[in-house]
Amino acid sequence: MKAAEAWNGSLGRHWAAHADRYDAMLAPFDAALFDAAAIGVLDRVLDMGCGTGGTSRAAARLAARGRVTGVDVSEPLVARALSAHLRDGAVTFEVGDAQAHPFGPGGFDVAISRGGVMFFADPVAAFTHIGEALRPGGRLAFVCPRPAPPGGGEREALTRLASLVGGDQAVDTSVAAAMASLSDPERTGVVLEAAGFEGVSVRPVSAATRWGADAANAADFFLSRKQGPPVTDGIRAAAADVFRPYETPEGVLLEAGTWVVTARRPY
Repeated sequence: MKAAEAWNGSLGRHWAAHADRYDAMLAPFDAALFDAAAIGVLDRVLDMGCGTGGTSRAAARLAARGRVTGVDVSEPLVARALSAHLRDGAVTFEVGDAQAHPFGPGGFDVAISRGGVMFFADPVAAFTHIGEALRPGGRLAFVCPRPAPPGGGEREALTRLASLVGGDQAVDTSVAAAMASLSDPERTGVVLEAAGFEGVSVRPVSAATRWGADAANAADFFLSRKQGPPVTDGIRAAAADVFRPYETPEGVLLEAGTWVVTARRPY
């Protein structure tokens, strides 16, 4: 299954149904993303892989006299973004693949993404297209997953959880592979330079991501993403045991890492 099909299938529906939970998990990386993007009050912003629109609405608050366009390949996610848009902010949301969407030349000052650019089928062609949508000197800023270090809590917990459900059944394999497509910072630099960007910077950021209010709640959430047969009570209890060492007064917290990538279109 292609990633686009997954995002328009059960995976996209799950993210749409649990939008607040996913936003809370990813929120610790928002400050790094927006610091890197340096969005000005008049900026025209493109949010690539905007999901349910949380980052688009945050960008709109920064670009108070500019405009924000959020684009995502997932119809369920854009539908959820539009429903929230009725209550919050002046943002345009569109269903489309950012690697080929007809943006027009030079229409944006900055392009951002919180975990949406890893899914491009042809990264060089995609970033070339996005670069053409930026004005000369326009900025690119995105966050993408960084491999979990060996022996780290996140890797240990997710490995044990995957083994409980018979491998990585909680995420479609095509999506899992795409998630790692920009995990090597050297490759990311090569891709962006080949796409015509300059001044590429890749830096690591770590943060605690919240998986649930307690171990049982985190296990329920993790297992709700599982594909295949129903989960037994034994697996549910074992999954809660995996999360239990990470319970804190603020919830179940797992340390996670990302790359924050910035670049610019040449003048």
